[in-house]
Amino acid sequence: MKSLRGTGVALVTPFLEDGEIDFGSLKKLINHTAKGVDYYVVMGTTGESATCSADEKREVLEFVIKNNRKGLPIVYGIGGNHTHAVLEEIDATRLKGVDALLSVSPYYNKPSQEGIAQHFEAVAEFSPVPILLYNVPGRTASNLTAATTLRLAKHKNIIGIKESSGNLEQCMTLARSKPNDFLLISGDDLLALPLYAIGGAGVISVLANAYPVLFKRLTTAAAKADYRKAQTETFKLLDINGPMYEEGNPTGVKFLLSLMGLCQPYTRLPLVPPSPALQTKIKALHQRLS
Repeated sequence: MKSLRGTGVALVTPFLEDGEIDFGSLKKLINHTAKGVDYYVVMGTTGESATCSADEKREVLEFVIKNNRKGLPIVYGIGGNHTHAVLEEIDATRLKGVDALLSVSPYYNKPSQEGIAQHFEAVAEFSPVPILLYNVPGRTASNLTAATTLRLAKHKNIIGIKESSGNLEQCMTLARSKPNDFLLISGDDLLALPLYAIGGAGVISVLANAYPVLFKRLTTAAAKADYRKAQTETFKLLDINGPMYEEGNPTGVKFLLSLMGLCQPYTRLPLVPPSPALQTKIKALHQRLS
């Protein structure tokens, strides 16, 4: 399997004003992010997978594979809170060209840790490609604990975790005891550097849609333990990171990308474009970074 270290970009799915997928802008975004990222993450939360049909998801995946001129690894999002439905989606998806699946911890029905573990074990046994776990308690209403993650890390087809809990103590516990080849990946742009310092393998980033070269500098320096240089790059993101999420994701980053001429700011309901106040804030912050 190709390496999933460094920066993975959680690709947005550009839309036209009528809500249709804007494949022309998606191609521009693929080419833009290829300047610095190490792999693509397709149809994650930032890709608005929750409001894309099964056919649209497959169309986007096939388009990214076709236009991946640098041959970067591709991670594809398939997850949910109905285990059998997740297996059916895996079975119905052509995974040639996909290096791993990013699978979110079951949401809404709030299973126990044993239920979460059995869910992922079933997914890993069924999937023909490796699995990256995705822990994001802010969206799922439950936490994938370090103990459960370490149990799952023993499975031969589970290769790592995108950790978006924001709990550094939990991440440290995981880093201390995980297998050497198990990937601890930051799901928060600003926590990429701290996770590198404890043994992390990189970041799956929202802001890398806009600033792929900055992330290349950040992760290259952090991987070499050049923390002063990595700090410099991280601090550049400090002010603009928060506004990306003030009114939902990818509301902020899509507006930022529209300022760069990479796509239009349209999202699908229930997400809406940013308020005038947030637009003004993002414009000012982007000008400081340009």
